[in-house]
Amino acid sequence: MNTLYLPELREMIAADDEAELREFVNALMPARVAEFMEGLDPAEAWRVLRSADPERRVEVFGFFDAPKQAAIVQRLVDSGDADSVSGLVADLPADDRVDLLNDLDEPAVEELLPLLPQEDRRETLRLRGFPEGTAGSVMTTEVARLREHLTVTEALTEISKRAQEVETVYYNYVVDEENRLLGLVSARQLVTHYLRPDQPINELMQRDVVTVRAMDDQEAVAEKVADYDFLAIPVVDDDRRLLGIITHDDIIDVLRAEATEDALLAAGVAPLQAGYLRSHWFSLACSRGLWLGVLFVAALLTALALLSYEEGFDRVWWLVLFIPLVISSGGNSGSQSATLVIRGLTDGEVTLDDWWRVIRRELVMGLTLGAALATVGYASAWLLTRNPPSGEVSPTAFQIAAVPLTLLLVVVCGTLCGGALPLVFQRLGLDPALMSNPFVAGIIDIAGIVIYMTVAVAMIG
Repeated sequence: MNTLYLPELREMIAADDEAELREFVNALMPARVAEFMEGLDPAEAWRVLRSADPERRVEVFGFFDAPKQAAIVQRLVDSGDADSVSGLVADLPADDRVDLLNDLDEPAVEELLPLLPQEDRRETLRLRGFPEGTAGSVMTTEVARLREHLTVTEALTEISKRAQEVETVYYNYVVDEENRLLGLVSARQLVTHYLRPDQPINELMQRDVVTVRAMDDQEAVAEKVADYDFLAIPVVDDDRRLLGIITHDDIIDVLRAEATEDALLAAGVAPLQAGYLRSHWFSLACSRGLWLGVLFVAALLTALALLSYEEGFDRVWWLVLFIPLVISSGGNSGSQSATLVIRGLTDGEVTLDDWWRVIRRELVMGLTLGAALATVGYASAWLLTRNPPSGEVSPTAFQIAAVPLTLLLVVVCGTLCGGALPLVFQRLGLDPALMSNPFVAGIIDIAGIVIYMTVAVAMIG
């Protein structure tokens, strides 16, 4: 938090110095103004915003984080001052307006919606109708549309008239009378052909436009935008009518949200609806407790596996020494494989058709890494068992070989499970990130104990 201007700001607010507040808002970049206002409470922040022109007010408000935006609007509505903030809400881009309303209490939304202009209200209700996580839920309808019969000069004139109303003018979409998408002409193309003002834009436009559907998953849309390095991508319906666009800033938000969700799942934490500090302690406990419960059951199964081999541990004193070595080697190798495959599936580098290549590669990795660990494990086992407890005897070289053989088999098992299970989840239509590292480790723990004791019984007798 930047507190440099906070005392001065509060003095200006207390003095109701309209001129000084307006100068403060206009003197800096909107992002900097929002940064200096971080320490203000909702009432103080609104007092500063109220002194600015509507256009500047929207710019600064857009740089607040979502909870602060919602807190400002919610407070004004709760205090009976919804009329004063309705203009700000109406001036927001359609997608940002929907996101804001989704963060408010339903009574506040019902009070604000009737205060919006009819067209804005209709667009807001339509966008709110798209399910969360779809392309339609993150698109904006404020798009630069052009008719194909326009010339370069006419197109530039049309864009300049609507520049303040649309989300971006870098991409301009050419549509027919029924709003069907025909092509794309960029601002660069129009400026480049400025010296040929009478050239029709249908001779310049790109006709093979990459599009997405309104019900497409937002993560798939983000991947497509990243693959093509687009600044925006059009959203169309089944008849190829242009519904809106998704811009790169919204794509960044989607990618950040998906990366956060994957990171939480990989750590065995259910995704949070709000941030860590903003989440209620009970909700945070539930999100963590769900996976802890699953992992606790896996640990109990590991304990049961150990219990079933209790007689073997009593008979061979040194077997228990290498249990942590065995299960950690398998769990760690499995977690590495799962992380690599999940990342590959997320990036699009790995597909379900690559399953055999993944299994073959992880088998090679398992044999290579397992052999290396087995070599070190054999030497370690030999050293650790040279001085047995009183009344016990040192194992033979053949008996000690149970440790490296187990390590080899467990690491191979770990890499194969870690590589295969995310693909299985993907095939079942589930998020591969659900195959979290703790979950993989829990599975390999049980398998490691079974493999270890099976090999030990076979070699030691």
